[in-house]
Amino acid sequence: MWLAAAAPSLARRLLFLGPPPPPLLLLLLSRSSRCRRRLHSLGLAAMPEKRPFERLPADVCPINYSLCLKPDLLDFTFEGKLEASAQVRQATNQIVMNCADIDIITASYVPEGDEVPRPGIEPRLLSVKARSPNHWTARESPTDCVFRCFDNRKQFSDNFEIHATGFNYQNEDEKVTLSFPSTLQPGTGTLKIDFVGELNDKMKGFYRSKYTTPSGEVRYAAVTQFEATDARRAFPCWDEPAIKATFDISLVVPKDRVALSNMNVIDRKPYPDDENVVEVKFARTPVMSTYLVAFVVGEYDFVETRSKDGVCVRVYTPVGKAEQGKFALEVAAKTLPFYKDYFNVPYPLPKIDLIAIADFAAGAMENWGLVTYRETALLIDPKNSCSSSRQWVALVVGHELAHQWFGNLVTMEWWTHLWLNEGFASWIEYLCVDHCFPEYDIWTQFVSADYTRAQELDALDNSHPIEVSVGHPSEVDEIFDAISYSKGASVIRMLHDYIGDKDFKKGMNMYLTKFQQKNAATEDLWESLENASGKPIAAVMNTWTKQMGFPLIYVEAEQIEDDRLLRLSQRKFCASGPYVGEDCPQWMVPITISTSEDSSHAKMKILMDKPEMNVVLKDVKPDQWVKLNLGTVGFYRTQYSSAMLESLLPGIRDLSLPPVDRLGLQNDLFSLARAGIISTVEVLKVMEAFVNEPNYTVWSDLSCNLGILSTLLSHTDFYEEIQEFVKDVFSPIGERLGWDPKPGEGHLDALLRGLVLGKLGKAGHKATLEEARRRFKDHVEGKQILSADLRSPVYLTVLKHGDGTTLDIMLKLHKQADMQEEKNRIERVLGATLSPELIQKVLTFALSEEVRPQDTVSVIGGVAGGSKHGRKAAWKFIKDNWEELYNRYQGGFLISRLIKLSVEGFAVDKMAGEVKYLLSGFSVL
Repeated sequence: MWLAAAAPSLARRLLFLGPPPPPLLLLLLSRSSRCRRRLHSLGLAAMPEKRPFERLPADVCPINYSLCLKPDLLDFTFEGKLEASAQVRQATNQIVMNCADIDIITASYVPEGDEVPRPGIEPRLLSVKARSPNHWTARESPTDCVFRCFDNRKQFSDNFEIHATGFNYQNEDEKVTLSFPSTLQPGTGTLKIDFVGELNDKMKGFYRSKYTTPSGEVRYAAVTQFEATDARRAFPCWDEPAIKATFDISLVVPKDRVALSNMNVIDRKPYPDDENVVEVKFARTPVMSTYLVAFVVGEYDFVETRSKDGVCVRVYTPVGKAEQGKFALEVAAKTLPFYKDYFNVPYPLPKIDLIAIADFAAGAMENWGLVTYRETALLIDPKNSCSSSRQWVALVVGHELAHQWFGNLVTMEWWTHLWLNEGFASWIEYLCVDHCFPEYDIWTQFVSADYTRAQELDALDNSHPIEVSVGHPSEVDEIFDAISYSKGASVIRMLHDYIGDKDFKKGMNMYLTKFQQKNAATEDLWESLENASGKPIAAVMNTWTKQMGFPLIYVEAEQIEDDRLLRLSQRKFCASGPYVGEDCPQWMVPITISTSEDSSHAKMKILMDKPEMNVVLKDVKPDQWVKLNLGTVGFYRTQYSSAMLESLLPGIRDLSLPPVDRLGLQNDLFSLARAGIISTVEVLKVMEAFVNEPNYTVWSDLSCNLGILSTLLSHTDFYEEIQEFVKDVFSPIGERLGWDPKPGEGHLDALLRGLVLGKLGKAGHKATLEEARRRFKDHVEGKQILSADLRSPVYLTVLKHGDGTTLDIMLKLHKQADMQEEKNRIERVLGATLSPELIQKVLTFALSEEVRPQDTVSVIGGVAGGSKHGRKAAWKFIKDNWEELYNRYQGGFLISRLIKLSVEGFAVDKMAGEVKYLLSGFSVL
């Protein structure tokens, strides 16, 4: 058999090698606390020390924001007028709001009714030390810049307008205190603020996004990204999720531009001062949080439909690309009714817009009624988009539309509960896609994409709990990681399985109905689900959300006549090796047990609420296998006794063990080997059982694990042997699949073909390399255009084994590409080139105008992951260009992703010291 010859040879040699060297990320965990603080934003270390912080005072709160903005798309500035209806809850002479990178020109307060203050003593004129919070003199602290003004107007006009006499900018906390000459009495009134700001290029707040028109002219759109704390960069506001209000938004824009916001347009009229400008007014929003506000001004086409519930659904695309919005439109039109039925709560707005933004840091943002996306997360070209892109778009659309209920209608009380928003949406997006596209086998892919990814991060000694206490705004971005998203989704999936779908839906309806247009905490959801199911939800889930990590369940079996006795024990799983602490954390673990008699249904379900327990399975014959964690739903790893593991191998070979269970079993084995708990040799021997494996997701996970092993062995003399091993593993399935689709094949076959050919090509498989070169030549010459599903593996193969001419051709294809998906596809594989000179050329290209700012990270990361030399070159490039890279991304999650991609392949102590030095010298967060 194909593995019988390959596996033992490499296994014997690895036996003498000992465990592979630890990756750099584990080495760094033992470093200084300062380094660990820097590393946390990469999802690699403990939460940093808390900075002093106070939330906004509760003495004044908004009721409604009437906001008018006038962006200048040539000078990259904007003017704003805010009239906020506010309630003064207790007497005060100041109003504290959030404000960042904004110059307040004037501010005043007009009380309503009888709440008219007595005129106080007029303040004296103080010298103006700074024009704005961004300009201070050498005598001033950049932390607290005081800007006071007085304009000789009467303090009290006929309508008792009280003009603020001081603006105290607290820049580190991103706050401004408006001081008034007299006390504002309890009651309602209107806060008026005129201000100006910059359309920045940092992809946060109100920013500019560059695009090219069909005629080739470079222009800019004005767009927003406010989550978590960047609404304050567009207008002064109470920028906390619990301080909700309604919004009346108007935009003053060039008449040839599209203007969008959360709600539908109710008026569009000429602007009095300029015939080329119009004022667009939008309907009032429901009560909502500031981070969900959005507006876009630019040039777009759109496609439109109505959901079966009558909601107007539009997808906005770059001009001339409306056709590319049809797939997302189809998904959105199916998704809204699905969620409406699942939650039994109607979508509350009259419309939903989905829009593709050229420069966008995140994948997408769930702004209520106006969801913004990267182009690659929304646009699908019927001829030039690959199967994985279609799946990605479906998942992202499902995720963001889930937030319209879970996050927007009911919002977390504070960022501490962010995981609930993101974890829930990251789970239910799969439920939605499974409903829309059952042929995707998406739940098996969930295990590979989210479940195992979360376990990899959460196994680190310095991970963090799902639920993290957040204070200062600078801490919020640190929890947008795989723990909040992927572990959050995984434990909700486990909870859903534990409760059952009927009671889960009932509990969700109770939660959304009770807290709609309000804020809630994690405990509120547990209470609703507990009331619906009658199960101890809070007690169980607190063990998963309030402590970091997850358990390793060790199981051994004993046959007692016709029954099987299982001895279970739980202990914290650690990537660094067996847990050695005295007080080992414990979890309440929902455990399912299946047997070969019926591999798709649980023979027994238990709640393991103690360190050890015994379980007796009735009527299990000696020749039947027993497996824990049916469907790989429970968030734990399983270590079987040698005899139990051996008994499972036939179920892998004959495929009687379901795909998701085969995947979970091999992933557990690889992780146990990487942690030094079992031998790598054992894993490679078990892989022989996968000789008949047909499932894409199982192969994808095997490929990922072999890739990790290959990276680690690149630091040893065994790198060439692991490449030969990879070729032996993937050759049979590659021969079965071939290069061209066969009648009756579907979505998963296309994904599998691309995966296998890419793996064989990268490893230098001769036949694959020759065919890839032939097809690439035909593609470039226009004789036979490569199908979208084959482009990535072919591009990767020819670059890996190509020369400077090959790279030049790829860069030419990149320049000619009209579709961002194709540009990104090329950018991700450029790092495969091996020549030091060409690697440097790719790195220089990464910072050029040819690459969008958000995509620079994937180019550099591709170089770091492409080869041993590439890792070193990428790291040097980052050090040499650190200031530019840091300024470009302003310490956000893109810089964190860049560092992670660049260092995770290292496995030597010297490099750990270098990384520590860089992160200690600069503020990464």
